[in-house]
Amino acid sequence: MKTQTKFQKKSPRTVSPKSAPVKKGQVEGEKLQKVLARAGQGSRREIEAMIAKGLVSVDGKIATLGDRIDVHSGVKVRINGVVINLTHAQKEMCRVLMYYKPEGELCTRHDPQGRATVFDRLPRLTGSRWIAVGRLDINTSGLLLFTTDGELANRLMHPSHEVEREYAVRVFGKVDDAMIGRLRKGVQLEDGMANFTSIKSAGGQGLNQWFNVTLMEGRNREVRRLWESQEIQVSRLIRVRYGNIELMKSLPRGGWEEMPLKQVNYLRELVGLPAETQSKLDQTQTRRRVKTGQIRKAVKRYSERSRNYNKTK
Repeated sequence: MKTQTKFQKKSPRTVSPKSAPVKKGQVEGEKLQKVLARAGQGSRREIEAMIAKGLVSVDGKIATLGDRIDVHSGVKVRINGVVINLTHAQKEMCRVLMYYKPEGELCTRHDPQGRATVFDRLPRLTGSRWIAVGRLDINTSGLLLFTTDGELANRLMHPSHEVEREYAVRVFGKVDDAMIGRLRKGVQLEDGMANFTSIKSAGGQGLNQWFNVTLMEGRNREVRRLWESQEIQVSRLIRVRYGNIELMKSLPRGGWEEMPLKQVNYLRELVGLPAETQSKLDQTQTRRRVKTGQIRKAVKRYSERSRNYNKTK
């Protein structure tokens, strides 16, 4: 019994947390895939796949899943051998722009043929970049969102979050109730079933009619392909809403407006991201109406420069 008592007294010291082993060289910081996602290099899952394939290195060593990095330590991260600038990207707060895309602009950063892109008119950033939330084809105009947060952009675009998009569409052809019923129920496209979650008549005369339609995903040319499946031609297509963010009526084509913190956090909450606490806009003052005249002048100057540039080519 005496031996048992001595053992019981010593037992608490043998399991003391202080004696728990500590991993040497353990790096504090954020998970590598999270940092790279916020830097606009893809979604976390996409980056995890790149790490698993050995395409990502940290300070010259191939990264493994679970690695953490401190972006303020001067660490060098490469994807396919290309160094990613992380420090500035992590300092950049989550910002979102509303842009009124005109017809004729491409949703790409660079066009080999020198055509206008949606990035040409956006405000310049230092150490970060604007990331487009989805795409609109060259003949589609309307609301396009840009953000500095790659994770936010990827989540908003992912079909699993089912963010509603609304379009104003002008069609040419005879549209009847049976056709509208088919488009609501769903039709087979080459990449699977698709449907409008709602279709509302918005006026028009004769064979030219306007409708407001909504979708829960953003497949390539989906609105046009749905109407074309019914042998109806789309002559105008304008995106007017993304989630509950509506295209500002006072915003001219080619103009942009930075969104206030409330709307930024609405988008973040929509896809399960924590709220942003900072903004480039003054949150203590009532938001002033956009200076439409100044925006129109800036858009006009840009358009004139583009025409002069094309003439000299």
